[in-house]
Amino acid sequence: MGLIRDSDAAEIRQRLQEMVHPVKLVHFTQELNLEYGREARQLLEDLAGLSDQLSLEVYNFLLDKDKVAEYGVDKVPATVVRNAKDYGIRFYGLPAGYEFSTLLDAILSVSKGDSGLEAQSKQKLAALTQPLHLQVFVTPT
Repeated sequence: MGLIRDSDAAEIRQRLQEMVHPVKLVHFTQELNLEYGREARQLLEDLAGLSDQLSLEVYNFLLDKDKVAEYGVDKVPATVVRNAKDYGIRFYGLPAGYEFSTLLDAILSVSKGDSGLEAQSKQKLAALTQPLHLQVFVTPT
């Protein structure tokens, strides 16, 4: 049994029709002693099954060290949202609840190749002279 209800799947399918280019979800997990690991993988499998434009690759965090290093993943479960380009978007943990809609937004933005930022924000970001590492933390309530 999937984690996405049939009634929600229809709405998600409709939303994913906005995709312009294919998106790949690259998921890192491990089999033992991982809270929400099984649920995160199942959710992503369900989601990837809702659009031909969406694919899923799954790697073992402990065994696939080359991929872990390539994506700079340092904890699991972790999900990378990318197309031909890796924009650095990472979701750690189970992207459920409010985070699920954020995951859908990220998929659509990556598919369109557009951050949705206004020109003024893009100009300010282009002026940065050093790398910027931005993290957003959420906690279920």
